[in-house]
Amino acid sequence: MESDLVDIARLAAWMDEQGLEQGPIQDLSPLIGGSQNIIVSFRRGGRPFVLRRPPRHPRMDGNETMRREARVLGALAQTSVPHPRLIAACPDSGVLGAAFYLMEQIEGFNPANGLPVLHAESATMRRDMGLAMADALVTLGQVDYRAVGLADFGRIEGFLDRQVARWRSQLDSYADYAGWPGPGDIPGIDRVAAWLDTNRPRSFKPGIMHGDYHLKNVLFRYEGPQIAAIVDWELTTIGDPLIDLGWLISLWHGPAGELYPSSVVVEPWDGFPTPDELVSRYGEHSPRDLSAMPWYVVFACYKLGIILEGSHARACGGKAPKATGDRLHASALSLFRRALAEIERA
Repeated sequence: MESDLVDIARLAAWMDEQGLEQGPIQDLSPLIGGSQNIIVSFRRGGRPFVLRRPPRHPRMDGNETMRREARVLGALAQTSVPHPRLIAACPDSGVLGAAFYLMEQIEGFNPANGLPVLHAESATMRRDMGLAMADALVTLGQVDYRAVGLADFGRIEGFLDRQVARWRSQLDSYADYAGWPGPGDIPGIDRVAAWLDTNRPRSFKPGIMHGDYHLKNVLFRYEGPQIAAIVDWELTTIGDPLIDLGWLISLWHGPAGELYPSSVVVEPWDGFPTPDELVSRYGEHSPRDLSAMPWYVVFACYKLGIILEGSHARACGGKAPKATGDRLHASALSLFRRALAEIERA
């Protein structure tokens, strides 16, 4: 942890101003996860806190990301969506050099970091964990975003219309990295983009999107299969919640348990539902039209493949390790091959 990014004295003074617990800040400790942000836990006045702030050199506008995360967590407070409860937020950079917020500590585990004995020894438990992933996504999609104060949180008009071009523009921008050979070896890049544009759903029901919903971004309860909290809300917006479902499917194991190119690895895997079972479960509890589900899966492969290719481009330009770039480039190619296969099935 970059300890100088959390000035304890300044943090304590700010907490005093907010009327939070008094006393010395104790047990400051980094929390390890997949996030690019700084996450630390600490105690004050006998109460546990978790602080989240941007890294020293964020890839995006880290301050705005923190503000958006805090706003969504605050909006979800009166809903049944499992999430870390927001305690307080500091939207400006005057205290710690960046916007940050405090949230409640979650008692839970991430399955990608290993399953507790209770979950590891029960295939039924693991099946229920997978179904809980679909159920939580349904719950999130059912929130009336206007009623919770998020009417202006996203640009809904033309949301689906601009997605393909927006990510193709992202791919084209990698040409700025000297040494990147371009998208020429990405299988079917033009065909996939054209298919997505031609088969784009004509309409959708807007809702809150998490933006990066998969097994690494949830914490499960130790005593059962329920989700304790959905975490890492940095890509949240108002859009089409079915994109979250497609994203989950694109990162899930295959029908027979085989790994997709960017699957989140959890062992043991047997017992977890298949992708089709996740979609069916979602459809049982959501009124959303799932007839265009293949589109959402293909789009997830397209978008994720382009994101991963960005790491390859950065590696080609000397901005990331070559081994990492090569590995993620291979995953990007596999994702586009899968997109083409999904198109053939559709």
